[in-house]
Amino acid sequence: MAKLSKDELIKAVEEMSVLELSELVKALEEKFGVSAMVAAAPASNAASAAAEAGEPAEEQTVFNVVVANSGANKIAVIKALRELVPTLGLKEAKDLVDAAPKEVMTAVNKKTADEAKEKLTAAGATVELK
Repeated sequence: MAKLSKDELIKAVEEMSVLELSELVKALEEKFGVSAMVAAAPASNAASAAAEAGEPAEEQTVFNVVVANSGANKIAVIKALRELVPTLGLKEAKDLVDAAPKEVMTAVNKKTADEAKEKLTAAGATVELK
């Protein structure tokens, strides 16, 4: 197998769908025995510790959009999801909606996250910003 350069690897990741990226992360976690969630936990503990100490907590600027429940009108939610993430195919969007709760957008700014939440909620889904 030919070794990929860093730029080639980044280009390959850029071209992946959300579902493919999710599967890649799971495969990497299994292969190397690590978890992406462990790294996030200490940051939240540090923020809560700063809040307890009376220091102003930093405002969250990066959000993950999670469809907690697709609701009764799955077709509308799938359509809204495909508008928000144009790289998703119909089957991928359906699989994400059926597998709720599922993260559909990762590391987006507050404005994008709010717009996504509004659009998905209008379609009938229950959405969480994390």
